[in-house]
Amino acid sequence: MTAEILVGTCNWADHKAFYPPELEKGRRQRDKLTYYARYFPIVEIDTSFYGIPRPEVVEGWLERTPDDFRFNIKAFRSLTRHERDAGRPRPPTRDEVRDFMAALLPLRESGRLSAVHYQFPPWFTNRPDAREVLLETRDRHPDDIVAIEFRHRSWFDEGAWAATEDLLRELDCVYVGVDAPQLGSGTAPPILAITSRKLCIARFHGRNRKTWYRPDGPTSDFRFNYLYSPDELEEWVPGIREAAERGTPVHVLLNNNRSNYAVVNAFDFGALLGQTPRRPPRPIVDTMAQRDGSVPAWVESAPISEEPEPAWSEPPETAQGMLDLEA
Repeated sequence: MTAEILVGTCNWADHKAFYPPELEKGRRQRDKLTYYARYFPIVEIDTSFYGIPRPEVVEGWLERTPDDFRFNIKAFRSLTRHERDAGRPRPPTRDEVRDFMAALLPLRESGRLSAVHYQFPPWFTNRPDAREVLLETRDRHPDDIVAIEFRHRSWFDEGAWAATEDLLRELDCVYVGVDAPQLGSGTAPPILAITSRKLCIARFHGRNRKTWYRPDGPTSDFRFNYLYSPDELEEWVPGIREAAERGTPVHVLLNNNRSNYAVVNAFDFGALLGQTPRRPPRPIVDTMAQRDGSVPAWVESAPISEEPEPAWSEPPETAQGMLDLEA
């Protein structure tokens, strides 16, 4: 039996030229998640990496989304050794672990927590102490699906991938396959692998070679300034389909959060996978037309959202910067 494929983005708040202007101001910004959920069935919570949300905040997210809407959530940064003490990665404190696990509780109790995403940093290399951290991570979540993303080639190169894959299978952890610039040691090769029958994840960071290692970007989206073409996304479609046909659910998550690029590419993926997504809002269609030279054929036949199209009072942001990006 073919398993489900869910397509969404990594976070919902940052997308420009997607939300109606009235949702960009004041308390109405909290309604962005409800608007997002009109078009996509899943989102990855990224803010939890920077600060642990209070349980009542998480409960608000549940209240503003349909009962069948799903969440992946990123682990707080100390749990993935992003935090440093005297220049060295430090383990999480007891309070940090307690608070993060408390934030998961509303998602888990509602049945809407899909996976807990551990994105490890480039300095988390393939060593015995790092493998112990993976064991500790698995033990922390006996009843959760744990997804692991690596950012260093030592987990893959020189024959290491076979042992890495075996370890994740032994732990029943989900390997997160990534699409990212292939530069140096701080990225992972584009591999889609099933290491748990519970889930398979493909995560897309863009292919902007110029900014991948630039720490001086003015904003967090500087690194992910890349709009995929449908042909580039098509490269992943056979593997995604095969995983689903083998009975493993798949999450396709777009993290190229510059302008409305992640949203555009999420709609692209829905169409490529034959999911007949709802007709995108006008700014999304405009970006597609600018990229492709015309509106994609599937857009005209796509079902229209049950909610009325907002009155766009501002011109959408154009796909600026696309032409000077390296593929």
